[in-house]
Amino acid sequence: MTLDKDKMLEYCNTFSKNTLMETLNIEFIDAGEGFLVAKMPVNASVHQPMGLLHGGASVALAESVGSAASHFFINDKEQEVRGIEISANHLRSIREGVVIGTARIIHKGRTLHLWEIKVTDEEGNLISLCKLTNMVLAKSNK
Repeated sequence: MTLDKDKMLEYCNTFSKNTLMETLNIEFIDAGEGFLVAKMPVNASVHQPMGLLHGGASVALAESVGSAASHFFINDKEQEVRGIEISANHLRSIREGVVIGTARIIHKGRTLHLWEIKVTDEEGNLISLCKLTNMVLAKSNK
């Protein structure tokens, strides 16, 4: 399949309107064969009480980018994606700046997609390492 990076990014940023992704200011910034990248600002709106990036915000970034990436491997007229499991190891803290989530496909099956998502700071330091499993379902006629 040939992927058009600009169309992929436009699609992802458009479907993010009026969602948690918009609330967290997640922006999709790069795409290609088997990967998708998004960034999220780190400021008080995503901090936990100690003034650090909340682990849940990191996981929200990871699930957002991994789930969006699965859409490029399905027929969206007949199928839809559901995240069924996500795990995260938080390895480093950050107080301000930007974090970048890069999803790379590990397994692309007919009904399951497995993604590794690395959340890094702007210097490439690993903040969180996540694994996301998405299920591919037939759209219901309801």
